[in-house]
Amino acid sequence: MNHSSSERIVTELRGWISSAPAGAQLPSTRALVAQYEASPVTVQKALRKLAEQGIVESQPGVGTFVRTDRTTRPHDYGWQTTALGSPQQRLPHISAALRTAPNDVISLHSGYPDKELLPERLVRASFARIGRSEAAVSRPPAAGLPDLQSWFAAELGRVTSVGLASPAASDVVILPGSQTGLSTLFRTLVGPGKPMLIESPSYWGAILAAAQVGVELVPLPSGPQGPDPDDVARAFAQTGARAFYAQPNFANPSGAQWLPDRAAAVLDVVRENGAFLIEDDWAHDFGISADPIPLAARDDSGHVVYLRSLTKSVSPSVRVAGLIARGPARDRILADTQAQSMYVSGALQTVALDVVTQPAWRTHLRSLRHQLASRRDLLVAALREHVPSAHLELVPHGGLNLWLRLPDAADLPQLVRACESQGVIVAAGDEWFPAEPTGRYLRLNYSGPNPGAFPDGARIIGEALAHSSTKE
Repeated sequence: MNHSSSERIVTELRGWISSAPAGAQLPSTRALVAQYEASPVTVQKALRKLAEQGIVESQPGVGTFVRTDRTTRPHDYGWQTTALGSPQQRLPHISAALRTAPNDVISLHSGYPDKELLPERLVRASFARIGRSEAAVSRPPAAGLPDLQSWFAAELGRVTSVGLASPAASDVVILPGSQTGLSTLFRTLVGPGKPMLIESPSYWGAILAAAQVGVELVPLPSGPQGPDPDDVARAFAQTGARAFYAQPNFANPSGAQWLPDRAAAVLDVVRENGAFLIEDDWAHDFGISADPIPLAARDDSGHVVYLRSLTKSVSPSVRVAGLIARGPARDRILADTQAQSMYVSGALQTVALDVVTQPAWRTHLRSLRHQLASRRDLLVAALREHVPSAHLELVPHGGLNLWLRLPDAADLPQLVRACESQGVIVAAGDEWFPAEPTGRYLRLNYSGPNPGAFPDGARIIGEALAHSSTKE
């Protein structure tokens, strides 16, 4: 017999235990090693697994025994109802985009790129170096490592319009990911019960952060070229809002990129209303056939508060983002981040800085552009072939997603279930709308694993759609 894995030992022992009386003693470790021709370590691992499952219990120095049956009773958590009281706001469910999928399915739902699109070698090497450095045991400044602050400022400064002052390192606050940054910005720049303009559709995480803070969202329709500046002006006038959350480049979920003239007009409206534009530049590193030009590069008067994350482009394990703000707003933001998290891990900041300052980082980004293009085009072609009744409003010039409009007769929940039953996980578009959905959509990620399966995934979506329609 070959060496048995711990999983095989667990399976066989469970079979033996199922017919054994409670309290029966299992064979000794030495006997199990001989029986399964496994190492003592493997046998111990299997026994620990059984113990974790509540099937056996060990008595040191005596042996391992089948766990004695105990009367089960339901847990009563009713007392917590009074202790907690009514929730201040109803939070949206956690997005399907965060769901972990088995390896044997076609995953088109995730919000993250597959690890083969990450600079894995750079990240691993950086973690190895940082583990031996002072950063592993030291506390960084509250606003972030000065060198990383300088990098974020210099990145935006490279594209800052002529005649405007480039951001300074002191304008930067390092955050533990952009989601934390959104909560901080909505809390400090807007506040509970106050209105904030938001594109519709928009990032589900921003909708969640607004609900958590208690911000009142004011949806604005936004198409492939961005929102209509006149709509933005009317919304400011009608609501008295003092902030607008937007994704001008490769928006999640639609992939939209604002036209330059439209972006300039919206920025003028924001200034005229004495408001903030909270710019989420999450896809800065995911340009394909166009480069992102942040609105923050056109403003040095403090109206644009800029947020850029490295989590998706460097590694999901490196939750580091940079926020650029000027004036008193920056002071309030820093005070809030200190109250929430005190500081961001110096080790993670150092890893992020080490990766993005390597010459190989730029090489990686050039390669990434080509890989994203081929994946995007493969999925677009597959959808057009297999789901002809659906409509792609835009083939994006960057980002990670396609925004697929389904026929109005489609039963979206049924479609999602039917796809999953056939091994394809998709994300229903409803959660990207801050109010009622204006249509039936799927958000499909073309940066996920196994792009060779995209045609099969599109075929299954098409078959499911053909059998899915709303009931009259």
